Amino acid sequence: MKTIIIPTDFSPAASNATQYGVDMAVAINASVVLLHVYNIPIAVGDVPVALLSVDELKEAATQNLVQLKKDLDHVTSGKIKIYTEARLGNVVDELEELCDKIQPFAVIMGTTGTSAVERTLFGSNALTAIKHLTFPVICVPKGKEYGNGVRKIGLACDFKEVAETTPVNEIKDFVKEFHAQLFVLNVDYDNRQFTAETPEQSVLLHTALEEVHPEYHFITHKDIENGINEFAETHNLDLIIAIPKKHKLLNGLFRKRSTSQLVFESHVPVMCVHE
Repeated sequence: MKTIIIPTDFSPAASNATQYGVDMAVAINASVVLLHVYNIPIAVGDVPVALLSVDELKEAATQNLVQLKKDLDHVTSGKIKIYTEARLGNVVDELEELCDKIQPFAVIMGTTGTSAVERTLFGSNALTAIKHLTFPVICVPKGKEYGNGVRKIGLACDFKEVAETTPVNEIKDFVKEFHAQLFVLNVDYDNRQFTAETPEQSVLLHTALEEVHPEYHFITHKDIENGINEFAETHNLDLIIAIPKKHKLLNGLFRKRSTSQLVFESHVPVMCVHE
């Protein structure tokens, strides 16, 4: 059975992603694992002092998860199985260990909170998870609802080293799971990204994805992330797929202060799948 892992710190951003993930689970008949990772808060001073005991932290985390599960069971009318797990440690380390154990369909996380602190901490965890996890990570922007589901998917592509870097089977399986329409998006300006290999690479991708009948769109824009975001909004995309690898798109993804970070600036959920 498919399983979706949803890390939560109980912030508004995490709560929004949790509802999105649960709605997706209902749509594809998947189970859900709610993961909360807690740390021991330390008072800063001449002598560091733990503010709460491990037992107190574990009890609080467990109670919060139990209440969240109860609320979600009510909302979903018990249509899916929901499990909870509270762990002490580093968020991404514990998430990676759980993924290796469960082999999830996807990990779903929020990207921003209502405060600078939430955005820095939870957003940082989302980016670190994207870099380190080998399973699909779906980053859900603030306020985004699952709504009518995932019907239109955009695949950001640079037509470089297609065979070596594109997880074709994972992309096709995801598109088929949702019976979605796939749009392959390539952003360029004055042919700056065009090389002698581009035509051959585009044919390779076309052949690999042929069975899901994608539409190809060549977008003229000076900025890759903004070009994708504008297309996503004007064409009502429900999800953008990005492949973390060393090219302009992902450099943009992981520039901390960039005004055009795809994950943080997009109004559409972004799913990162590794090559």
